Amino acid sequence: MTKIAILHEGVLDKKVIEGLIKHIELDEKLIVFYSMGVKSNFFDKKHPAYISLSLSVENDEINKVFFILDADNCDKNQGGMIKTQEKLQVMIKSLGFESISRFYITHDPRTKDKEGFIESLLLSTIPEEKMNCIDRFLECTGFDKKGGDKSTYERIYKNIAHPLSPYNFDHIHFNELKTQLTQLFAESK
Repeated sequence: MTKIAILHEGVLDKKVIEGLIKHIELDEKLIVFYSMGVKSNFFDKKHPAYISLSLSVENDEINKVFFILDADNCDKNQGGMIKTQEKLQVMIKSLGFESISRFYITHDPRTKDKEGFIESLLLSTIPEEKMNCIDRFLECTGFDKKGGDKSTYERIYKNIAHPLSPYNFDHIHFNELKTQLTQLFAESK
């Protein structure tokens, strides 16, 4: 049975993807996760995950590859949505994965420049009234949203915005990612 490779940055990314896959009732047994650790590793052809993945593709163990990474703007060479997409497409081509790959670049859908990360996507599902309160709190405490600790965002989401539930996967901001994953699973059959 061939499987789907999902390449992601960190622990939270994997946790969100696993939760979303369960939520939309896709077969999680078909997935092999590859942790890239940090965004810059997606652009390193010699990364151990790529070496392992390439062998699995050659041996027909993997027939689809899904890249999910942030559109954070921490690096002027690969930061932001456009640069991330351009560099990722070059990497996918250099790996020879064009015909079997899809990607999703996580960002804050509320911003026009489409920067951000998985935590931004999570926060974008919080009702505006609650988010305004959170923004005021962060401003009062001097928390720097652009350079702040991303794990703080997840804690805000889980403990303040949605303390009784997991992630709000039914929110419209998750629709594109749900569509990408659903199509990926359909294509892998």
